[in-house]
Amino acid sequence: MNLPSDMTARRTPATPTTTSESEPVAADKKAVELLLHEHRKSIDRLDAILVYTLGERFKHTMAVGKLKVECDLAPADPKREAQQIERLQNLARKADVDPEFAKRFITFIIEEVIRHHRLQRHSKEQKNKE
Repeated sequence: MNLPSDMTARRTPATPTTTSESEPVAADKKAVELLLHEHRKSIDRLDAILVYTLGERFKHTMAVGKLKVECDLAPADPKREAQQIERLQNLARKADVDPEFAKRFITFIIEEVIRHHRLQRHSKEQKNKE
């Protein structure tokens, strides 16, 4: 696509000009590399936030698991889990994230939490046998 010369001056680094069909101009390559670097720094920072947030979440779910063991409650709570899945899917829609992805994500987390709760129960049962 050939743009008028006054249009090419307004191009952003995200849409580099080219010297041929497949070769971006050197200045645009540098701009693209800079943009990639900035986006990747943001992604890395957000990944760290996700991991630390999950760590905080798991601290609370471990406390819930301990309470469930002490009160002889089941490790899983299907009604609560269904509510959480629905809530996360609604949040995903508002955040412009695929609700099906949100469902798979929270389902994975719920399965991990239940696994931890079962381990906590098993640990208590082992202590009671001793």
